[in-house]
Amino acid sequence: MNFVQHSSRLGWKKNKRGKPIIIDPGLYSANKSEIWWVIKQRSLPTAFKLYTGSAWTILSRSFAEYAIVGWDNLPRTLLLYYTNFVSSPEGYFQTLICNSEEFKNKTLNHDLHYITWDNPPKQHPRSLGLKDYRRMILSNRPFARKFKKNDLVLNKIDRELLKRGRRQFAMGGWCLEDEGKEYKCSDLKEEKYGVLRPGTGSRRLRILLTKLVSNQNLSKRVCR
Repeated sequence: MNFVQHSSRLGWKKNKRGKPIIIDPGLYSANKSEIWWVIKQRSLPTAFKLYTGSAWTILSRSFAEYAIVGWDNLPRTLLLYYTNFVSSPEGYFQTLICNSEEFKNKTLNHDLHYITWDNPPKQHPRSLGLKDYRRMILSNRPFARKFKKNDLVLNKIDRELLKRGRRQFAMGGWCLEDEGKEYKCSDLKEEKYGVLRPGTGSRRLRILLTKLVSNQNLSKRVCR
């Protein structure tokens, strides 16, 4: 299963993203510079249907291999098309998976992120803080954005969710536990290297995934 938030309702993006032609010097230049806008515009494609959505995706291995190998040439065609497209991460995977007969019914219209927006929405989402912490947890979503650097809510997440000490890695099932009930990763259980123990976060994720794949919601979350 793939988690790709998508929509065929392009709205303002139809004229601002779909029709303009741009050249990105970042494709060939070592120096960062602004993109070039071509005066003449192009018509919307008819060989495939455009989709848009969140740039944050979770892809299955089979779909990732399809995107790389492209045995029916669609991935390469779209890669060439989106080379001249502003904010291509918000359209490439959405358009690819929803135009693929093999994968269009193997995606959920969700990016598993907790994001909040100003009202009216601005170009970028709100920065999350301590006042958003409880709502983040109750959303059962495993990811969230965006955060300001060194915001206090990040310390709270490290301390209460990841059980991560200052300047330490998040503890895993391979870390030894000493008599003081404290974990340290200087000594490893070699036989359990790479072991992850499900915690309360996994239970919250299970609740969310169960809801997303329920018969009531599944038909609403595939490509249309």
